[in-house]
Amino acid sequence: MVQGAALYAESCAECHRPDLSGDPDWKSRADDGGLRPPPQDASGHTWHHPDDELVGIVLRGYDFPVPESRMPSFGSTLTEDEVLAILDFIKASWGDAERLYQWEQTVRAREPQ
Repeated sequence: MVQGAALYAESCAECHRPDLSGDPDWKSRADDGGLRPPPQDASGHTWHHPDDELVGIVLRGYDFPVPESRMPSFGSTLTEDEVLAILDFIKASWGDAERLYQWEQTVRAREPQ
């Protein structure tokens, strides 16, 4: 958890805020049409997505399928294990219901199709 907190502070907090709250106006577009950084706590939507998708977004950025996203790629600075440590830190802020839902999404996404 300590590693995840430190990595979050170093790589994520500038946009998503140290307290995980994201941009206060995250549900509206910026003046240039871009998306604002969403909260990473339970008030956002991160917990709606499976781990593999979240890791991919962090490592590759989120310009596809959402080109107006400002989420950069961290693939050259973070490893998959470091991203998972950040996710563990973020998940610790969620309630039991959000953690359970997100875990179920992760399991479902890994099932053979």
